[in-house]
Amino acid sequence: MSYYQRHVFFCVNDRGADADRPSCNRCDSARMRDYAKDRIKQIGLAGQGKVRVNQAGCLDRCEEGPVCVVYPEGTWYTYVDESDVDEIIESHLVNGRQVDRLKI
Repeated sequence: MSYYQRHVFFCVNDRGADADRPSCNRCDSARMRDYAKDRIKQIGLAGQGKVRVNQAGCLDRCEEGPVCVVYPEGTWYTYVDESDVDEIIESHLVNGRQVDRLKI
């Protein structure tokens, strides 16, 4: 059995303003990761056997970003704001249903 039921990684890589490729943190991904961590704690899903939200370096899907990935399913999502993150949490992390409109 896995230590966590689900593990969510938010790319927070930042290449800087002059980079040739986009990067997730230029789309506020660190703040969205913090938001997701707080929401998971608020609804009682944080901890062993439940859900863990972490940051990641570059996940190399920069042109599709910002991105996060949910394991063990390996489901990749993009998002725009808190309402998208809320939908991923409620649908996928709470109810086990992937959010097709946000999948990449």
